[in-house]
Amino acid sequence: MSDVILLDGGMGQELVRRAGDRPTPLWSTQVMIDHPGLVQAVHTDFFNAGATIATANTYAIHHDRLAGTGMETAFETLHKSALSEATQAREAHGAGRIAGAIGPLGASYRPDLHPTPEVAVPLFAEIARLLAPSCDLLLLETVSSVAHARDALAGARETDLPVWLSLTVSDRDGTQLRSGEPLEDALGVAGQADAVLINCSAPEAVTKALPILARVGKPFGGYANGFVQITDDFLKEKPTVDTLEARRDMGPRAYAGYVMEWVAAGATIVGGCCEVGPKHIAEIKSRLLAAGHSII
Repeated sequence: MSDVILLDGGMGQELVRRAGDRPTPLWSTQVMIDHPGLVQAVHTDFFNAGATIATANTYAIHHDRLAGTGMETAFETLHKSALSEATQAREAHGAGRIAGAIGPLGASYRPDLHPTPEVAVPLFAEIARLLAPSCDLLLLETVSSVAHARDALAGARETDLPVWLSLTVSDRDGTQLRSGEPLEDALGVAGQADAVLINCSAPEAVTKALPILARVGKPFGGYANGFVQITDDFLKEKPTVDTLEARRDMGPRAYAGYVMEWVAAGATIVGGCCEVGPKHIAEIKSRLLAAGHSII
Protein backbone atom coordinates (compact mmCIF):
# COMPACT_ATOMS: atom_id res chain seq x y z
CA MET A 1 0.00 0.00 0.00
CA SER A 2 1.13 3.56 -0.68
CA ASP A 3 1.32 6.96 0.96
CA VAL A 4 -0.76 9.15 -1.32
CA ILE A 5 -0.90 12.95 -1.45
CA LEU A 6 -4.49 14.02 -2.09
CA LEU A 7 -4.76 17.29 -3.95
CA ASP A 8 -7.89 19.41 -4.01
CA GLY A 9 -10.18 19.76 -7.03
CA GLY A 10 -10.86 22.48 -9.58
CA MET A 11 -10.98 25.85 -7.84
CA GLY A 12 -11.89 27.93 -10.89
CA GLN A 13 -14.95 26.01 -12.03
CA GLU A 14 -16.12 25.54 -8.44
CA LEU A 15 -15.94 29.31 -7.91
CA VAL A 16 -17.83 30.04 -11.13
CA ARG A 17 -20.54 27.55 -10.17
CA ARG A 18 -20.98 28.92 -6.67
CA ALA A 19 -20.91 32.56 -7.69
CA GLY A 20 -23.51 32.06 -10.41
CA ASP A 21 -22.00 34.91 -12.43
CA ARG A 22 -21.35 34.75 -16.14
CA PRO A 23 -17.67 33.84 -16.63
CA THR A 24 -15.29 36.53 -17.83
CA PRO A 25 -11.79 36.19 -19.33
CA LEU A 26 -10.46 36.76 -15.78
CA TRP A 27 -12.27 33.55 -14.72
CA SER A 28 -11.54 32.63 -11.09
CA THR A 29 -9.72 35.92 -10.50
CA GLN A 30 -12.92 37.85 -11.28
CA VAL A 31 -14.90 35.74 -8.81
CA MET A 32 -12.29 36.38 -6.11
CA ILE A 33 -12.59 40.12 -6.72
CA ASP A 34 -16.39 40.14 -6.72
CA HIS A 35 -17.01 37.65 -3.90
CA PRO A 36 -14.44 38.03 -1.07
CA GLY A 37 -14.30 34.95 1.13
CA LEU A 38 -15.62 32.53 -1.48
CA VAL A 39 -12.13 31.24 -2.31
CA GLN A 40 -11.54 30.50 1.37
CA ALA A 41 -14.86 28.67 1.55
CA VAL A 42 -13.92 26.45 -1.40
CA HIS A 43 -10.51 25.69 0.14
CA THR A 44 -12.26 24.81 3.40
CA ASP A 45 -14.65 22.42 1.68
CA PHE A 46 -11.80 20.67 -0.14
CA PHE A 47 -9.85 20.32 3.13
CA ASN A 48 -12.95 18.91 4.84
CA ALA A 49 -13.39 16.46 1.96
CA GLY A 50 -9.89 15.05 2.57
CA ALA A 51 -7.48 17.13 0.49
CA THR A 52 -4.11 17.66 2.13
CA ILE A 53 -3.01 20.45 -0.22
CA ALA A 54 -4.78 23.72 -1.02
CA THR A 55 -3.91 25.00 -4.49
CA ALA A 56 -3.92 28.79 -4.27
CA ASN A 57 -6.21 30.67 -6.65
CA THR A 58 -3.26 32.21 -8.49
CA TYR A 59 -3.34 30.21 -11.73
CA ALA A 60 -4.72 32.98 -13.92
CA ILE A 61 -3.04 36.01 -12.33
CA HIS A 62 -0.68 37.05 -15.09
CA HIS A 63 0.11 40.48 -16.47
CA ASP A 64 -1.20 39.44 -19.88
CA ARG A 65 -4.50 38.21 -18.41
CA LEU A 66 -5.00 41.52 -16.59
CA ALA A 67 -4.21 43.67 -19.65
CA GLY A 68 -7.21 45.68 -20.78
CA THR A 69 -9.34 44.74 -17.75
CA GLY A 70 -8.71 47.77 -15.56
CA MET A 71 -6.89 45.52 -13.07
CA GLU A 72 -3.40 45.97 -14.50
CA THR A 73 -2.03 47.56 -11.31
CA ALA A 74 -3.52 44.90 -9.01
CA PHE A 75 -1.07 42.11 -9.93
CA GLU A 76 0.61 41.84 -6.51
CA THR A 77 -2.58 42.61 -4.59
CA LEU A 78 -4.45 39.77 -6.29
CA HIS A 79 -1.71 37.29 -5.47
CA LYS A 80 -1.77 38.41 -1.84
CA SER A 81 -5.56 38.04 -1.71
CA ALA A 82 -5.45 34.51 -3.08
CA LEU A 83 -2.68 33.48 -0.71
CA SER A 84 -4.48 35.04 2.25
CA GLU A 85 -7.66 33.06 1.58
CA ALA A 86 -5.71 29.81 1.26
CA THR A 87 -3.76 30.54 4.44
CA GLN A 88 -6.90 31.33 6.43
CA ALA A 89 -8.52 28.10 5.28
CA ARG A 90 -5.49 26.07 6.30
CA GLU A 91 -5.27 27.76 9.69
CA ALA A 92 -8.93 27.06 10.36
CA HIS A 93 -8.50 23.44 9.26
CA GLY A 94 -5.39 23.02 11.39
CA ALA A 95 -3.36 21.08 8.82
CA GLY A 96 -2.37 20.93 5.19
CA ARG A 97 0.02 22.51 2.74
CA ILE A 98 -0.38 25.33 0.24
CA ALA A 99 0.68 24.99 -3.40
CA GLY A 100 1.27 28.19 -5.30
CA ALA A 101 -0.29 27.67 -8.73
CA ILE A 102 1.37 29.18 -11.80
CA GLY A 103 -0.62 28.83 -15.00
CA PRO A 104 0.42 29.35 -18.62
CA LEU A 105 1.33 32.71 -20.10
CA GLY A 106 -1.06 33.90 -22.81
CA ALA A 107 -3.85 31.34 -22.38
CA SER A 108 -4.43 27.74 -21.38
CA TYR A 109 -3.89 25.07 -24.07
CA ARG A 110 -2.21 27.62 -26.37
CA PRO A 111 1.47 26.68 -26.66
CA ASP A 112 1.61 28.91 -29.74
CA LEU A 113 1.21 31.94 -27.46
CA HIS A 114 4.13 31.02 -25.22
CA PRO A 115 6.75 33.81 -25.47
CA THR A 116 10.49 33.52 -25.92
CA PRO A 117 12.59 32.39 -22.95
CA GLU A 118 13.91 35.93 -22.54
CA VAL A 119 10.34 37.08 -21.87
CA ALA A 120 8.88 34.00 -20.20
CA VAL A 121 11.47 33.13 -17.57
CA PRO A 122 11.44 36.54 -15.80
CA LEU A 123 7.62 36.52 -15.76
CA PHE A 124 7.49 33.07 -14.16
CA ALA A 125 10.25 34.06 -11.71
CA GLU A 126 8.34 37.18 -10.66
CA ILE A 127 5.31 35.11 -9.71
CA ALA A 128 7.41 32.44 -8.00
CA ARG A 129 8.99 35.08 -5.78
CA LEU A 130 5.58 36.50 -4.88
CA LEU A 131 4.24 33.07 -3.97
CA ALA A 132 7.23 31.62 -2.15
CA PRO A 133 6.84 33.28 1.30
CA SER A 134 3.31 31.92 1.74
CA CYS A 135 3.57 28.51 0.06
CA ASP A 136 5.03 25.09 0.74
CA LEU A 137 5.59 24.27 -2.93
CA LEU A 138 5.10 25.68 -6.41
CA LEU A 139 2.79 23.94 -8.87
CA LEU A 140 3.39 24.70 -12.55
CA GLU A 141 0.04 23.82 -14.10
CA THR A 142 -1.33 23.02 -17.56
CA VAL A 143 2.13 23.00 -19.15
CA SER A 144 1.47 22.29 -22.81
CA SER A 145 4.90 22.22 -24.49
CA VAL A 146 8.54 21.43 -23.84
CA ALA A 147 9.44 25.13 -24.10
CA HIS A 148 6.77 26.01 -21.54
CA ALA A 149 8.09 23.35 -19.18
CA ARG A 150 11.69 24.54 -19.58
CA ASP A 151 10.90 28.21 -18.99
CA ALA A 152 8.46 27.70 -16.13
CA LEU A 153 10.94 25.48 -14.29
CA ALA A 154 13.74 28.00 -14.85
CA GLY A 155 11.64 30.77 -13.34
CA ALA A 156 10.37 28.70 -10.42
CA ARG A 157 13.87 27.51 -9.55
CA GLU A 158 14.75 31.08 -8.55
CA THR A 159 13.11 30.18 -5.22
CA ASP A 160 14.08 27.41 -2.80
CA LEU A 161 10.66 25.75 -2.79
CA PRO A 162 9.94 22.29 -4.19
CA VAL A 163 8.58 22.57 -7.73
CA TRP A 164 5.98 20.22 -9.19
CA LEU A 165 5.57 20.20 -12.96
CA SER A 166 2.11 19.38 -14.28
CA LEU A 167 1.84 18.76 -18.01
CA THR A 168 -1.35 18.71 -20.07
CA VAL A 169 -1.85 16.20 -22.87
CA SER A 170 -4.19 15.76 -25.80
CA ASP A 171 -7.62 14.49 -24.82
CA ARG A 172 -7.48 12.18 -27.84
CA ASP A 173 -3.95 10.86 -27.27
CA GLY A 174 -2.39 10.95 -23.84
CA THR A 175 1.05 10.28 -25.29
CA GLN A 176 1.15 13.77 -26.84
CA LEU A 177 1.43 17.18 -25.25
CA ARG A 178 -1.16 19.71 -26.41
CA SER A 179 1.61 21.23 -28.52
CA GLY A 180 1.65 18.02 -30.57
CA GLU A 181 5.09 17.07 -29.23
CA PRO A 182 5.48 13.54 -27.86
CA LEU A 183 5.12 13.51 -24.09
CA GLU A 184 8.41 11.63 -23.88
CA ASP A 185 10.16 14.71 -25.32
CA ALA A 186 9.40 16.50 -22.05
CA LEU A 187 10.96 13.86 -19.81
CA GLY A 188 14.44 15.39 -19.82
CA VAL A 189 13.12 18.74 -18.66
CA ALA A 190 10.64 17.09 -16.28
CA GLY A 191 13.52 15.44 -14.48
CA GLN A 192 14.44 18.85 -13.09
CA ALA A 193 11.16 18.98 -11.13
CA ASP A 194 10.55 17.43 -7.71
CA ALA A 195 7.38 15.72 -8.93
CA VAL A 196 5.73 15.33 -12.34
CA LEU A 197 2.01 15.21 -13.03
CA ILE A 198 -0.63 15.38 -15.74
CA ASN A 199 -3.48 17.85 -15.27
CA CYS A 200 -6.48 19.36 -17.06
CA SER A 201 -6.78 16.50 -19.53
CA ALA A 202 -9.40 13.81 -19.96
CA PRO A 203 -9.02 11.05 -17.34
CA GLU A 204 -8.59 8.46 -20.09
CA ALA A 205 -5.67 10.51 -21.44
CA VAL A 206 -4.11 10.73 -17.98
CA THR A 207 -4.26 6.94 -17.70
CA LYS A 208 -2.36 6.65 -20.98
CA ALA A 209 0.22 9.28 -20.01
CA LEU A 210 1.22 8.04 -16.56
CA PRO A 211 3.39 5.07 -17.65
CA ILE A 212 5.48 7.56 -19.62
CA LEU A 213 5.81 9.89 -16.62
CA ALA A 214 6.88 6.99 -14.45
CA ARG A 215 10.09 6.83 -16.46
CA VAL A 216 11.24 10.17 -15.04
CA GLY A 217 12.01 8.46 -11.73
CA LYS A 218 10.29 11.14 -9.64
CA PRO A 219 7.01 11.04 -7.69
CA PHE A 220 4.22 11.24 -10.27
CA GLY A 221 0.48 11.44 -10.53
CA GLY A 222 -2.46 13.13 -12.16
CA TYR A 223 -5.54 15.25 -11.74
CA ALA A 224 -7.92 15.27 -14.68
CA ASN A 225 -10.71 17.58 -15.76
CA GLY A 226 -14.34 16.70 -16.33
CA PHE A 227 -14.86 18.45 -19.66
CA VAL A 228 -16.22 16.68 -22.72
CA GLN A 229 -13.07 17.90 -24.47
CA ILE A 230 -11.27 21.17 -25.08
CA THR A 231 -13.22 22.66 -27.97
CA ASP A 232 -11.80 24.55 -30.93
CA ASP A 233 -13.96 27.52 -29.95
CA PHE A 234 -12.13 27.66 -26.65
CA LEU A 235 -8.78 28.01 -28.38
CA LYS A 236 -9.18 31.68 -29.19
CA GLU A 237 -8.23 35.03 -27.70
CA LYS A 238 -9.66 35.79 -24.23
CA PRO A 239 -11.79 32.63 -24.04
CA THR A 240 -14.39 32.03 -21.33
CA VAL A 241 -15.15 28.65 -19.81
CA ASP A 242 -18.83 28.75 -20.70
CA THR A 243 -17.79 27.51 -24.15
CA LEU A 244 -16.81 24.19 -22.51
CA GLU A 245 -19.22 21.40 -21.61
CA ALA A 246 -19.03 19.24 -18.51
CA ARG A 247 -19.19 15.47 -18.93
CA ARG A 248 -22.28 13.83 -17.51
CA ASP A 249 -20.51 10.54 -16.88
CA MET A 250 -17.91 11.93 -14.48
CA GLY A 251 -19.60 11.84 -11.09
CA PRO A 252 -17.61 11.14 -7.91
CA ARG A 253 -17.74 7.34 -8.20
CA ALA A 254 -16.73 7.26 -11.86
CA TYR A 255 -13.92 9.76 -11.41
CA ALA A 256 -12.58 8.00 -8.30
CA GLY A 257 -12.44 4.81 -10.36
CA TYR A 258 -9.94 6.43 -12.71
CA VAL A 259 -7.91 7.76 -9.79
CA MET A 260 -7.66 4.31 -8.24
CA GLU A 261 -6.32 3.00 -11.56
CA TRP A 262 -3.62 5.68 -11.43
CA VAL A 263 -2.66 4.75 -7.88
CA ALA A 264 -2.50 1.09 -8.86
CA ALA A 265 -0.08 2.15 -11.62
CA GLY A 266 2.21 3.83 -9.08
CA ALA A 267 0.84 7.37 -8.84
CA THR A 268 1.31 8.92 -5.40
CA ILE A 269 -0.11 12.41 -6.07
CA VAL A 270 -3.75 12.57 -7.18
CA GLY A 271 -6.69 14.94 -7.13
CA GLY A 272 -8.91 16.80 -9.55
CA CYS A 273 -8.90 19.70 -11.99
CA CYS A 274 -11.79 21.57 -13.64
CA GLU A 275 -15.29 20.19 -12.85
CA VAL A 276 -13.94 18.05 -9.99
CA GLY A 277 -15.50 19.21 -6.73
CA PRO A 278 -15.38 18.38 -3.01
CA LYS A 279 -17.69 15.38 -3.42
CA HIS A 280 -15.23 13.85 -5.88
CA ILE A 281 -12.35 14.39 -3.45
CA ALA A 282 -14.34 12.86 -0.60
CA GLU A 283 -15.03 9.78 -2.71
CA ILE A 284 -11.35 9.47 -3.62
CA LYS A 285 -10.42 9.69 0.07
CA SER A 286 -12.92 6.97 0.94
CA ARG A 287 -11.68 4.67 -1.81
CA LEU A 288 -8.02 5.20 -0.95
CA LEU A 289 -8.55 4.42 2.72
CA ALA A 290 -10.72 1.39 1.94
CA ALA A 291 -7.91 0.04 -0.24
CA GLY A 292 -5.42 0.39 2.62
CA HIS A 293 -3.55 3.46 1.38
CA SER A 294 -2.46 6.27 3.69
CA ILE A 295 -3.27 9.89 2.79
CA ILE A 296 -0.49 12.32 3.59
